[in-house]
Amino acid sequence: MKVDKSESKMFLLDGEFVVKEYHVAFGANPKGHKKQEGDEKTPEGTYTLDYKKEDSSFYRAMHINYPNEIDKANAKKLGVSPGGFIMIHGQRNNLGWLSVITQRFNWTNGCIALTNREMDEFMKLVNVGTEIQIYW
Repeated sequence: MKVDKSESKMFLLDGEFVVKEYHVAFGANPKGHKKQEGDEKTPEGTYTLDYKKEDSSFYRAMHINYPNEIDKANAKKLGVSPGGFIMIHGQRNNLGWLSVITQRFNWTNGCIALTNREMDEFMKLVNVGTEIQIYW
C-alpha cells in the first residue's frame, strides 16, 4: 500500500493495481519526514503495519512501526525523542459524525485518518504485516 501525502491519498494495491483509494488526513504540518515528537508530521519511507488496536481513542486503528532504527538514530543525533504511536485510525470517539468536516483538514498529530466507515473497510481489507510506503 502507498500513501501520497502531497495528494492526501492512500492506495490499497494488488501488485501495481489500485484496489481502493481513500482521501486521508494527516498532522497539521504534513510535508517532510517525521523527525521528532510533536512536529505534527507523518513519517515518510517504508514501514510495516504491525498490529490492530480495537480500543483506540480514535474509533479503530492499525499501528505503523515508526520509529525504526534509522529514525531512532537520527533523533538521537538531534537530541530529541522520535515520537511514536503513529496509526492509521478513524475519527475521535463519539465524534465520527464530524468526519464530513474534519477530513477536509489535517487534524491529527502525525497519524493517517480515515472516516469510521472507511476504517471498518480498511480493517477488513488490510492484514497485519502489510508494507506501507509513505511519501510526499
